[in-house]
Amino acid sequence: MKFIITLQIMFTMAISSVLEMSSFEADFNQTITDDKGKELSYNGHIVASKPQYALWSYKEPVEKSVYITSQQVTVIEPEIEQAIIRKITSDFDFFNMIKKAKKKRDNIYIATLNESKYTIKLENSIVKSISYLDEFENRVDIIFSNQSKNKIYSQDIFRAKIPVEYDIIRD
Repeated sequence: MKFIITLQIMFTMAISSVLEMSSFEADFNQTITDDKGKELSYNGHIVASKPQYALWSYKEPVEKSVYITSQQVTVIEPEIEQAIIRKITSDFDFFNMIKKAKKKRDNIYIATLNESKYTIKLENSIVKSISYLDEFENRVDIIFSNQSKNKIYSQDIFRAKIPVEYDIIRD
């Protein structure tokens, strides 16, 4: 009996350690497919750190940076010299979503947050992809490469640096 309990504890610890992380960094390819099959594809780099910091740096097809904190999202678009600052109204938490995901089968986890279902695929114990339907019923697939986790980042990289000549739009 002790052996079974010990195995259960070890299994639980192994699963939670796979999904437990304090930071995540990767290159990404994000594909959005609408209900007619039309696709938009974006490439870039993400750095995220607990508690709720993220920087999505889009490279293609247009360059833009999306800074996320627990209070606001700032989108900086160099091509049009504009920054958009919005207060966050949802309680979406990437790290909490990953941590609470339930194993569906080998390397496939499902998380539900704000009535949306996220499918998380792991490869070598690190997040390989996340798929979900957005609020417009578009299929969103984000595939990560060159991933690393649990690095320490300065909070300075998550502070938006808006050039003085940019137009600022506040929502």
